[in-house]
Amino acid sequence: MTQQIDRRDFMKAGVAAGVLAALDVGPVVAQSAPTPSDGPAIYYNGHILTMERDTPEYAEALAVQDGRIVFVGSREAANQAIGTARQVDLQGRTLLPGFIDSWGHFTLFAQQTLGVNVAYFSDKPPKAKADVIKLLKDTPPFNGWIIGYGYDAARLADGSLSLADLDAAFPTTPVMVCTLSTLTGQVNSAGIAKLGLTPDTKVDQPGQIVKDPKTGRLSGELMFSPFLAAHAAAVGGYSQAQALKTFKAAEALLAGQGYTTVQSYQLQRDEIGNLRAAFDQGVISLDVIGMPSVSDAATGKMVQEADWKWGAYSHGDRGLKIPGFQIATDAAPQLRLAAFTKPYLDTTGFPDGWKGLLVPRDLVEHWVGYAYQNDIQVFAYSNGDAGIDLSLAAIEKAIAATGKTGDRRTVIAHSYFVRPDQLPTYKKHHIGVSMMPPHFMVYGDLQMKLLGPERASMESPLASAIQQGLRTTMHCDCPSASPNMMEAIWTAVTRKTLSGQVLGPDERISPYAALLSATRNVAYTYREEALKGTLSVGKIADLVILDGNPLTVPADKIRNIKVVETIKRGKTIYQRSQGAS
Repeated sequence: MTQQIDRRDFMKAGVAAGVLAALDVGPVVAQSAPTPSDGPAIYYNGHILTMERDTPEYAEALAVQDGRIVFVGSREAANQAIGTARQVDLQGRTLLPGFIDSWGHFTLFAQQTLGVNVAYFSDKPPKAKADVIKLLKDTPPFNGWIIGYGYDAARLADGSLSLADLDAAFPTTPVMVCTLSTLTGQVNSAGIAKLGLTPDTKVDQPGQIVKDPKTGRLSGELMFSPFLAAHAAAVGGYSQAQALKTFKAAEALLAGQGYTTVQSYQLQRDEIGNLRAAFDQGVISLDVIGMPSVSDAATGKMVQEADWKWGAYSHGDRGLKIPGFQIATDAAPQLRLAAFTKPYLDTTGFPDGWKGLLVPRDLVEHWVGYAYQNDIQVFAYSNGDAGIDLSLAAIEKAIAATGKTGDRRTVIAHSYFVRPDQLPTYKKHHIGVSMMPPHFMVYGDLQMKLLGPERASMESPLASAIQQGLRTTMHCDCPSASPNMMEAIWTAVTRKTLSGQVLGPDERISPYAALLSATRNVAYTYREEALKGTLSVGKIADLVILDGNPLTVPADKIRNIKVVETIKRGKTIYQRSQGAS
């Protein structure tokens, strides 16, 4: 079987996806907190937002016992219902269901803890080249390399890092600076030498090992396939014990953003084994929704030879659950790899009339058909409207072949540039849509140049999707953007780019609709609506406490709301330290 091409190895089939990372959050800052007693607890005196209805509904009190929600209603009735309980005064804060990740890379996110965050949302966002250099210098090498993640030259006042800049700072230590895009990066001369690169090195396509046009010498810039191969070589392999340490560090970061269930798509066999071991050993508490590679030459045909039960958790009602697999059609629009029906406006460096790259139709149709035939959930990954056309056509072909037309919780993730005429097809076939508002925050200004104002302003049309009656979900695609869900909600509500421009004002949605897209709607996607996503009696006590109410603060203040506490199955897994900014 031909290998499926996904987001992580789209540019180079055969690269070991398990060691590809562009994880861009800062050092672990979550504060450990003492786990409360196993006895019951009653939360009161706050904004307890149940997320049960299509319009906001609050409760006076919520009671938790043995990891489950046992009462929602008045405080007096809660006390009468469960008797003696720990009384938790919310002090006017907001309590709601824990955030559920609808699209992300938990294992890749974990890997970033082996390097340093140099992104726009690091603890000390770099404003100039010297700031990036300092962050790199303060980072101990891993596998002989110093690696920075989330680099974005556009945000540096004095321009891009050059080979000379890196060589002056690191004359002997190999350094790799990975961009926020996850598909490009730069190495210094020591890194070039360690990788064995020369001006005559054969370039795997698509990709480029950039040379100085005047001298013909390597600039240190690596794009697409050569970068992915270089990064895999730099990170190398590491033990399961080390992998579990990175999982624990990633959990601390994500719990600090209010997540109680996370996702890791395009899992490799070793990652699945490591996650199982993490749950066996009690290393992490967050539930992980995983999606394996549909086929991988290095590890075997994982989908056809699955050693898991689709849709079942590894440890009872918790742990690792694999509901389905991802099927990609195209890739990132900011790199002009998303597939469109009309050409990019700016095709510099690409052929005239460039419309992006599209995965071969037979691959997409094969795997969508396989999923429908075998009752496996489909998580399509499509960015441009031509990529979405391919996903929709494959789904319709699978339905025609199998006769399976019900709500199979099929999802098309990203759906960045879905056309208005495509949305009714989503509705017809019960297709969920998972969009990424932080993407247009980060890249909206660039998209205006690459696609023009009309197409750029229609990126992630959440309002149109909701008006069609689609069950929308929302994600950060961490590590491709900050995992800060409050920032994502702010972006969905305001649609502001980093320059402050409002991109597609008609596609702004309400704060409550955005919250639904991070809680109740995601639980439905994973067939967990009976367990998670709302504050309802009998559901798992996965909770987040915020220091502000997204429904009542001014829209521009939503991004400033902080997570105070994250509770998983009734136990605190994150608590914000007093005085933290």
